[in-house]
Amino acid sequence: QARLVESGGGLVQPGGSLRLSCQASGFTLYSYAVGWFRQAPGKEREAISCITDNGGSTWSTGSVRERFIITRDNQQNRVFLQMNTLKPEDTAQYYCATVTCGFGARTGVNDYWGQGTQVTVST
Repeated sequence: QARLVESGGGLVQPGGSLRLSCQASGFTLYSYAVGWFRQAPGKEREAISCITDNGGSTWSTGSVRERFIITRDNQQNRVFLQMNTLKPEDTAQYYCATVTCGFGARTGVNDYWGQGTQVTVST
């Protein structure tokens, strides 16, 4: 069964770092662009970053551009999101998905989604 699984979330203090991982199983992730999304309580889901299939191009939204880095390892079938200088407003459920990556990340009905990993930034 083809699926994506996120990991690496947790509780971190403001200013700290976390590294999220998005692991594909049942299909080869290197054929797809991959994006990261987040949804905070009471807010709409937002796209925050994406990377093309070969890793040659990335996009990140302005609020995370200077702090989050998206990378991928196609041999491991994984995409990573290194999150630095975390802020309380980064608290959300984080999801990865296969996307169309350009000036933003867009998904369609045939794209894969993970179940999410919770990131909480708090003292």
